[in-house]
Amino acid sequence: MKNRIIRAIAGSFVLISILLSIYVNQNWLWFTAFVGVNLLQSSITKWCLMEDILAKLGVKD
Repeated sequence: MKNRIIRAIAGSFVLISILLSIYVNQNWLWFTAFVGVNLLQSSITKWCLMEDILAKLGVKD
């Protein structure tokens, strides 16, 4: 369940930041890059901050 939530959150963040960069300011693309870097980092280190946050909120695997 956590993996699905993490993927949904990451995908939502990417789509929202792209829309914000189109309609508000192009600097929102930095947020897209931040999400991408975090996804890459978590695939290498096998540690994800969002997973820890969800665990503290009581979300089960």
